[in-house]
Amino acid sequence: MPVYQSIGHVPKKRHVVFRQKDGSLFHEELFGTEGFSGTSSLVYHLNPPTMVKEMGVPYSVRPEIAIEDNLRAMSFQSFDVAPESDYIKSRKILFVNDDMAIGISAPSKSMTEYFYKNSDSDELIFVHKGSGSLHSMYGIVDFEYGDYLVIPRGTVYQMKFNASENKLLVVESHSPIRTPKRYRNEFGQMLEHSPFCERDLKLPHSLETHDEMGEFTVRIKKRGLIYPYIYQTHPFDVVGWDGYSYPYAFSIFNFEPITGRIHMPPPIHQNFEGKGFVICSFVPRLYDYHPDAIPAPYHHSNIDSDELLYYVDGDFMSRNNIGKGQITLHPAGVPHGPHPGAIERSIGKKETGELAVMIDPFSPVKITKEAIKIEVKDYYKSWMTKEETV
Repeated sequence: MPVYQSIGHVPKKRHVVFRQKDGSLFHEELFGTEGFSGTSSLVYHLNPPTMVKEMGVPYSVRPEIAIEDNLRAMSFQSFDVAPESDYIKSRKILFVNDDMAIGISAPSKSMTEYFYKNSDSDELIFVHKGSGSLHSMYGIVDFEYGDYLVIPRGTVYQMKFNASENKLLVVESHSPIRTPKRYRNEFGQMLEHSPFCERDLKLPHSLETHDEMGEFTVRIKKRGLIYPYIYQTHPFDVVGWDGYSYPYAFSIFNFEPITGRIHMPPPIHQNFEGKGFVICSFVPRLYDYHPDAIPAPYHHSNIDSDELLYYVDGDFMSRNNIGKGQITLHPAGVPHGPHPGAIERSIGKKETGELAVMIDPFSPVKITKEAIKIEVKDYYKSWMTKEETV
């Protein structure tokens, strides 16, 4: 859903002579993630963005799969993942399929020694703990608790954190991450019934133009390998750009929930989508207001998609014994629903303060060894009553 942006100095027409003060040309780059037909930006560099001095030896960050096929409800304690100072090493992939990868990251330091580029995937990073700024050739995007950062694949960036405690939920999508089509008109404008609008976006600001020569390491991810590239010029040597492709942020607290007299299905919570998945935001809201309404969600069959729920904050009324940072996986093929007692507890309640991120992959996910390290054992038995488990 990016809106048109123009920052810095750009020529009046595309693909025309545009000179620097010394008479040399600025170097125009078309940046898009779907060839020449998708959204793109035109970027103007001081130097060619192609000056590679050296390439290092690539190394693998491909996740090791522990469970290829799964039909068991599972849960995981993401806060048990230990912090790491290196941004790339801090990423722990927990679930994968052909469309996406989902993981956790707890980086304890800002990126200072290298830049990062994911050439395979758009990235969506949910900030559960921490704050700071994302720096790229498009400028700066500030972020804080509750923000989703959307980063188009191929974007060179650095993350700078304000403190050492940072906890991030990371989604890597092999297709563009977009807002739901049903909330946009044919021109891309958000419709009146959308639960958010263009005003809610945190857009890039404060363009930083670095006219620097030297050795600048960009670690590029491609097909599960990291390729260390050393460029002669600083990757943020941009004097201006315009277009629709750039990183931005959206706060989960700007998602305005849709409510009704009786319980409404999860699509009302949808925030983003990609090829083969949707992402929903559960936020504080008034409960259903029919006098006999049952606010708790009804039991439902997961037949067409896995359901991953990342618990952020508040009291999630449909679950027992769930903490911050916990993840549940309800696989496609078996029904699930509220925990014992949750339905009765919900009757008569007027509102909820829950905060959670739901990811529904349409193809089953594989579970990695990193996920097994933080698994909550026997979660699939948690719907049994105490009498039945004795």
